[in-house]
Amino acid sequence: MKVAIMQPYLFPYIGYLQLMNAVDKFILYDDVNFINKGWINRNRILVNGRTHLFTVPLKNASQNVLIKDLQLDINEKWKNKFLKSLELAYKRAPSFYKEFEIVEQIINTKSRFIKDWHLKSFALIRDHLDINVTLVETSTKYNNRNIKGQERIIDICTKESADQYINPIGGQSLYDEQPFLDKKIILNFLESDQITYKQFNNKFVPWLSIIDVLMFNGKERTSELLKRYTLI
Repeated sequence: MKVAIMQPYLFPYIGYLQLMNAVDKFILYDDVNFINKGWINRNRILVNGRTHLFTVPLKNASQNVLIKDLQLDINEKWKNKFLKSLELAYKRAPSFYKEFEIVEQIINTKSRFIKDWHLKSFALIRDHLDINVTLVETSTKYNNRNIKGQERIIDICTKESADQYINPIGGQSLYDEQPFLDKKIILNFLESDQITYKQFNNKFVPWLSIIDVLMFNGKERTSELLKRYTLI
């Protein structure tokens, strides 16, 4: 059983999806506090050849609020404006018409909470790219919020009978391998390969939202890119 545990990001970069593709169970860490200027409610796309940061408004964004309790502050006008902005940015992309529908379904999710956008987006993208993974929210299981940091991660892995825990390469400094080994869990870190693709005729801008990847690469090519990583 391979497990990854990550806070739910909005339309995350391809490395996040590579991690999802590398495990059997992908656990959304949604009962921890919201972090300002993180990736919970925002991400980056390409607009006129440059990076553009978009943000989904929240009513109660505070570091005292759990991610699962974050409420959306949007209406139909905001949704239409956002979708129109995407259309203007990507309508000439080779896979726009096939991939825009997925984004539209996510944006039109009927819920007051952004966690439902997260879960629906991961489920739709998972199925679209044929990723064989189970999604779980920590708020629905485990009952271990009293445990913090690495100890909580190990507790979740133990409850899932995991024998391998995979984390992004940026988390190397956060973990000590020995406590995992003591529980017979292998600790690995995923390092993405250098990934490039044609973005119109512009200089390539890396690590944008999966929206950008899908628009320019479509399903088959994106599925191939998901495999381009190394486990350390």
